[in-house]
Amino acid sequence: MNQTLLLKNLVMAFICLFIPMQLFPQANFIPPYKNTWTNAPQKIPTSASTDAPLMGNGDLLTTVGYQPDHLRFYISKNDFGRWVSQYGHGENEFSLAGSRLVSYLDINFHDMEKKSAGEKNLQAGNDSFSASQHIWNGQTDIKIGQNISVTSWVCATQNLIFVQVNALKQDAVMSVNLGAPENSMARLINGQLKNILWQTRSFEDNVDIPVAASIAVKAINYDTPANILLKKGQPLLLAVAVESSFKQKNTLEHVKNSLSGLTQKSTSSFLQQHNAWWKQYWQKSGILLNDTVVMKRYYQGLYTMAACSRDVNFPPGIFGWISNDTPSWNNDYHLNYNFEAPFYALYTANRLEQALPYDAPILAFMPRGQWYAEHVTHTRGVLYPVGIGPMGVEVTRQVDTFYTHLHPAGIEKGGMFWQQRSNAAYALLNLGQHWYSTYDTSYAKKIYPYALSVAEFWEDYLKLEDGRYVIYNDAIHEGSGHDINPILSLGLVRYVFTLMIDLSHHVHINEKEIGKWENILTHISPFPTQTRNGRSVFRYTEKGLDWYPDNGLGIQHIYPGNAITLDSDTALLAVSRNTIAEMHRWKDYNSSSSFFMAAIRVGYNADTIYSRLHEFIANTRPNGFINNNVHGIENSCVVTNAIDEMLCMSAGNVIRLFPSLPSRMDASFSNLRANGAFLVSAKRKDGKIADVEIISEKGRSLTLVNPWMNKKVKVLRAGKPAELLNGSRFTISTSNGEKLSIIPE
Repeated sequence: MNQTLLLKNLVMAFICLFIPMQLFPQANFIPPYKNTWTNAPQKIPTSASTDAPLMGNGDLLTTVGYQPDHLRFYISKNDFGRWVSQYGHGENEFSLAGSRLVSYLDINFHDMEKKSAGEKNLQAGNDSFSASQHIWNGQTDIKIGQNISVTSWVCATQNLIFVQVNALKQDAVMSVNLGAPENSMARLINGQLKNILWQTRSFEDNVDIPVAASIAVKAINYDTPANILLKKGQPLLLAVAVESSFKQKNTLEHVKNSLSGLTQKSTSSFLQQHNAWWKQYWQKSGILLNDTVVMKRYYQGLYTMAACSRDVNFPPGIFGWISNDTPSWNNDYHLNYNFEAPFYALYTANRLEQALPYDAPILAFMPRGQWYAEHVTHTRGVLYPVGIGPMGVEVTRQVDTFYTHLHPAGIEKGGMFWQQRSNAAYALLNLGQHWYSTYDTSYAKKIYPYALSVAEFWEDYLKLEDGRYVIYNDAIHEGSGHDINPILSLGLVRYVFTLMIDLSHHVHINEKEIGKWENILTHISPFPTQTRNGRSVFRYTEKGLDWYPDNGLGIQHIYPGNAITLDSDTALLAVSRNTIAEMHRWKDYNSSSSFFMAAIRVGYNADTIYSRLHEFIANTRPNGFINNNVHGIENSCVVTNAIDEMLCMSAGNVIRLFPSLPSRMDASFSNLRANGAFLVSAKRKDGKIADVEIISEKGRSLTLVNPWMNKKVKVLRAGKPAELLNGSRFTISTSNGEKLSIIPE
């Protein structure tokens, strides 16, 4: 790696830490924050979420752990695993389906003979470890002992990893090796060709879809990566190429060729491409607050999702980053919130490239979902189990009696449903949000068959009784029993048919069915309520489970179900706020991705929400994952999502500026994406809102709550005064690509 360029890159990030926030031009803002470790990560390897640095390009992921004299990179890809529709058997943990590691990359440091009896050994062989990671581009700098520094990054534009090892005070002896977990189900071959080490790992036997992945590592500026005398002041540069058989037919040949022509000069060009990608990523949208703690966590979440989600066919699983071959829940796509949650914030934050991979496994599972609907509930449409994998694979399918004998009611026709009927509707939420925020006609047509199948299921499954539609035998919690009218499903059904009406109007398909769907919406059962501690709150079901001491299912009809907004009936909003207060689930990690947002959506006290966000942030690991929570990426963007909603809310297709940000906070934002395909920018200083600009991508009508209460408002088109509006809210016509400025008279 070009030393001058690397130093320049590090210095820029260091200087950013000391530039006052307000000096950044909003259009060119790059997050100046770092993640820091003062000790070696402890949660690695692990079957759950790690506390180690997270690097990746949305396809190729790596994280790093350290034991004395031994640095290990855990390398995985979203598309690599044992892809078989079988949950597996407890006697052989490696027969489970799901994600698998591609490889270990080990860097070992060996003691050198001291030059004199009194000389202090500066080798890496003590326990001292520290690290920092630049959020803006993922570059991770590690210091081991007094003598060794290691800089690493995953290239944003190619499946390459670069690792630079430097001896700071004296020469060091080191070696580099490739390896993988012992796994009887995997095939592993490896070797060395001149100065390139290589390895291929595959799962080909007794699987639905075979896959192989190859890795090769080359020492750019030393003769061999295997055994090296690392000279002081002459850093070793390792280049690592990784690819799977989903991307290249001959994976080994591909990774070898990727490294064959690499030089220090060409490596510098990859660093330039890498930084350029990240710089453009940060320009998609931006926020500024006079609160650096929240700012860091906001951008940390967006970094995490950019690093793990970009492969359109293979989104990340529960953990994103895995560090062994037995990740919990198979690192699956868990459909009763865990898989959906990491993507919630990406639509408003205008990170559509990171959101798009969510669609693929949902749409690919339709044939099996139709089979389950036919054979389990005897309906049309689709019925989805709790957990699926990519490409139609069902990683929770019970082909033996592993779960059946313990939870016989939870397994139906081999599918792990836990008596829930809501998973397919839950999975539809993000597809709908993607469309509502873009009004992309091609995307509407892409998701329409799935949305229609979900609607057909509920048309058949709902029971019309005494003038209202009732949901029977649908557990709100996994295995909670034969619940009647679970509140989450009541919210999801409303979403399903509202979306179907809007989609059908947009693409002019099945418009004759709209009257039927409107009738269901008019007659669906109301949300059940109860009295707790003297106040009216929601009941989890009409009959069945009434309350639960943890988890957030009692408010998920509000968010992400979108069934209640600030325009809802005042009595319903009062019950919603009472429920938030009674649940008080600010630190319930199964609730975080929905609880904060539900509180914002119903107008809960803004100062309380903001204070609780700070408590949430204080309980995070250096990489942004939550302490004492086994789950991974689902909570990465809780703060991102909450802050965006506090700045620009568009639920119900009504845009509200700064609806829930505490009044003491100064803030500005640019290009937040609102429902209706609008990009919104505004600022607030000393309580005064200004610089409101809205770009209309699709020329839809814009409904805006008056940012200046009842003052008259001017609309400027192409910089020229156009309309004068008044009232507490108003609707403005727009044209495709038009930019509006809105100012008080």
